Amino acid sequence: MRTEYFNAYDPDLFRNLRGLYCALRRADTEKAMMIHGERIAKIMNNYNEYGHPIDIAQDMEKTWEKAGVAVGKELGYAQEMPVMCSLVDSSPFEAALHDAYGKLHGKNVYDCYGSDYMNYDLSKYLDERFNSEYLDQYTLRQPKERMPLYHLIGAVDHLTLDEVKKPVGDGLPEILSEWIVRDGLTHLKIKLNGDDLKWDVERVVKVEKVASVTQAKLGVKEWVYSLDFNEKCQNVEYLMDFLAQVKEKSPLAMGRVQYIEQPTARDLKANPENKMHKVAKIKPVVIDESLTDYETLLLSREMGYSGVALKACKGQSGALLMGAAAQKFKLFLCVQDLTCPGFSFLHSAGIAARIPTIAAIEGNARQYLKPEAYRKWSELYPETFTVKKGTIRTGILTKPGLGH
Repeated sequence: MRTEYFNAYDPDLFRNLRGLYCALRRADTEKAMMIHGERIAKIMNNYNEYGHPIDIAQDMEKTWEKAGVAVGKELGYAQEMPVMCSLVDSSPFEAALHDAYGKLHGKNVYDCYGSDYMNYDLSKYLDERFNSEYLDQYTLRQPKERMPLYHLIGAVDHLTLDEVKKPVGDGLPEILSEWIVRDGLTHLKIKLNGDDLKWDVERVVKVEKVASVTQAKLGVKEWVYSLDFNEKCQNVEYLMDFLAQVKEKSPLAMGRVQYIEQPTARDLKANPENKMHKVAKIKPVVIDESLTDYETLLLSREMGYSGVALKACKGQSGALLMGAAAQKFKLFLCVQDLTCPGFSFLHSAGIAARIPTIAAIEGNARQYLKPEAYRKWSELYPETFTVKKGTIRTGILTKPGLGH
């Protein structure tokens, strides 16, 4: 399901946002977000305060959100712009603050998160449990040299040649085994339906069969899966049944599951019955689309979530603060992208490489966008955009600012 050259994000983003902006067509959602981005640019051009980028982002977050609400009203939309939309729109500006701050001091910005640069400790942004603690305690001074890359297996992506009725013919692999061989993949993200138990179980079993045969030929003995139901599971019982059946039909596949992305409805407060305690005893369950601030992270813990997914498109400050909180509470951590090409992929990779407990990174642009979307950056950082033995090089993201 490859797209034409689109922009910084893939159609999944607009589908996910329409889960809240439910009455809108994709074009209407995009229109609102474009106008909102222009408003944020004007707001920031008139911003004259000084401060650490974390403080400026905290100071401006509500202003950015209010601007989004105003845009929705002006366009006559019945529903307010979701917070997630506002975070996506403001994230490039917020990233620019961190980039500029590092360059101002001639340093990589990850070296500017200690007490000698930050005006306040983390208790100001989180709570008293973080007294006298700073972000440098939860980030690395040097990025990890290499990181495994998660490869996305979409629900309509072909696994075997007999499924290919009409080859795409764009030079990219057509089936899963070809992708595994080409990139030496060891991390596979499986998209599932969440409303068709039989299909979901069989999908995982079939992926395991294909991967097992291919990895055996390559001499690879260890690889992992993540499972993404796109919030479609109606309840936790569905998920428990799914895990039980996968374990029965393919114990090896079950053993390879590294974590499960937010499986049920996004609105945690409106669906308090969807507690994840039972599932979390089996596999880590990460909060994803619901995570917009510290309050939702705390609520997710109460509901049994045992992990956190960070996204660069929700803001550098938010990713770092939620990453610190997740480490403090000993939660599973992962970084995900929205098929971000070019600069946005390097930004995401930089976050993943600087947070100690994150083991892998997502990078879907190479699957779903034309190379023109990231060619400039891939020429500058070929080792970061080229997957070898399932990994990409991140240790070179050390320049002043965000590292690239």
